[in-house]
Amino acid sequence: MIVSGIDIGSLSSETVILKDGEIMSYSIVPTGADTQRAVSACMQEALERAGLKFEDLSATVATGYGRIGVPFATKTVTEITCHARGAHRLLPSTRTVIDMGGQDSKVISIDPEGRVLDFVMNDKCAAGTGRFLEVMAGALEVDLVEMGERSARAKNGIVISSMCTVFAESEVISLIAGGCSKNDIIRGLHEAISKRIFTMAGKLRMERPITMTGGVAKNRGIVDALRRLLKSEIHVPEEPQIVGALGAALSA
Repeated sequence: MIVSGIDIGSLSSETVILKDGEIMSYSIVPTGADTQRAVSACMQEALERAGLKFEDLSATVATGYGRIGVPFATKTVTEITCHARGAHRLLPSTRTVIDMGGQDSKVISIDPEGRVLDFVMNDKCAAGTGRFLEVMAGALEVDLVEMGERSARAKNGIVISSMCTVFAESEVISLIAGGCSKNDIIRGLHEAISKRIFTMAGKLRMERPITMTGGVAKNRGIVDALRRLLKSEIHVPEEPQIVGALGAALSA
């Protein structure tokens, strides 16, 4: 059986195609302002990589904030469930999933079968999300993908007092004007974001192992800061951005 899962996020969209439970291909494209274009491009790219046509798919499950906008979806499933299933598939011993995407952050507690037991979610502001980091990278005039490495080179993290995106951006600009090291500012931002996730996680009965998913998991500065706060190893999949789409495909 060949099935697909598609995860429509605020910043990026992902598709995973499975054949008999094994990954055949996947794709990641920017969502942009045109969700329908992203849906089509994401699916088409994954199909081409797998050497398939859409008619070869038995079912497609959509997830993510834009899931209701996928016209060819067989059904929709929440991203909470999909990230739990995807993480469990990649590391079956996972008991806690930290998902940091473009629009929200989640901490999910799962059972030994990958079912959701409980979760907490930050979806009311951009703090602790990919969008927050994107805005800060713009204020710092550094490439978003460089932030993890620059954080590792910092001598001391500078305390960032506000996690409101607007106020934090102003604070960062003031710190730069004051001659502070950009690397130290970046580490301070990573530590502030991690403390927010740590506080969220404290509302759950966290168990280890911990798996981190979402695009922000590619930022080693965030992962390292969380490891220090949680005093725990954090498993990051080879491609953490497709875990939601993988969970959707497994649902299919």
